[in-house]
Amino acid sequence: MSNRIFQSVVLQMKEGTDRAVGVIDAEGTVVACDELSLIGERWGGVVDQLNAADGGMVHYEGRTFKTLASWGAQFDYAGFVQGEDDFARSLCHLAAVAFNGAKQSYEEKHDKGTFVKNIISDNILLGDIYVRAKELHFVCDVPRGVFLVRQAEPADPAMIDAIQAMFPDKQMDFVLSISETDVAVIKQLPEGTEGKRLDKIAQQIEEGLVSELDLKAVVGIGTVVTNIRDLARSYKEAQMAIEVGKVFDTERSVINYDNLGIGRLIYQLPTTLCEMFLQEVFKKNPIDALDQETLFTINKFFENNLNVSETARKLFVHRNTLVYRLEKIKKLTGLDLREFDDAITFKVALMVKKYLVSRGIDN
Repeated sequence: MSNRIFQSVVLQMKEGTDRAVGVIDAEGTVVACDELSLIGERWGGVVDQLNAADGGMVHYEGRTFKTLASWGAQFDYAGFVQGEDDFARSLCHLAAVAFNGAKQSYEEKHDKGTFVKNIISDNILLGDIYVRAKELHFVCDVPRGVFLVRQAEPADPAMIDAIQAMFPDKQMDFVLSISETDVAVIKQLPEGTEGKRLDKIAQQIEEGLVSELDLKAVVGIGTVVTNIRDLARSYKEAQMAIEVGKVFDTERSVINYDNLGIGRLIYQLPTTLCEMFLQEVFKKNPIDALDQETLFTINKFFENNLNVSETARKLFVHRNTLVYRLEKIKKLTGLDLREFDDAITFKVALMVKKYLVSRGIDN
């Protein structure tokens, strides 16, 4: 960020007030002020107070401070005004608005991270992407992976700082705050990177958050893209990976879009079509007629690739007991899970049921 931008705003405000107005950086150093003698001074004592204030105003040594908008939990810049009275508070608020506007305008023109965020958020026209990339000397045609990290509420604002520490190269990798709970990571990758490498990176993010902050998060992975214009698509894939995983893979913390399988298809179906499917499959009795023990047996049977002997061993029951249970399921549903086609139909029906329950449709 160029301090000249802040100094330009300060000098314009000087004409309307006799109060000293300025900006400090994250270390408390004055980087812009209408009293030129103050530029370069360091007021380290106010830094901790501003970080703890969570965007509120802070009084320190006869001045009023307010942090400017920032992507991380720690502030990057803060505006200040001489005085601690009501007028100082009002003026500080207005100054912060002016500084934020100048900061945002500068970042949109000169900051690569803001440029990437605009791409994945669809806030830039396709034709403008290459123009801005050229202005920023941004390399367009290299492999990049997109990761979306989502934490459960209440959100910990320190998450983005922890992730930024994992990806320190800000010219090649971008860590972007999307919302209170979501952080996107766009990482440049070597040529020929495969899905396993993406899974490993996502696992490192998830494990790093647990070790650093004791924070549990889910990481969605989009497909590798080789052109900058496809980042938005990969980001949407990472979003879908998390949403689909929330329905069908609740135990997993890393979910790759490429591995969503049939769950991705079901998630995009109209709920009315799903209800019709269940009614057609279970003509004899609804799926709710199956008790939890029976459903547990069915899931174990699927986990063991429809192998009766292996499933019986895992369930600690005699083979004939399992056969009896499968016959009972056939009588209730009309589907013989030992037949491949019937097993597929039943597996899809269970997933469709899960999907409907996730949408609040439980009948």
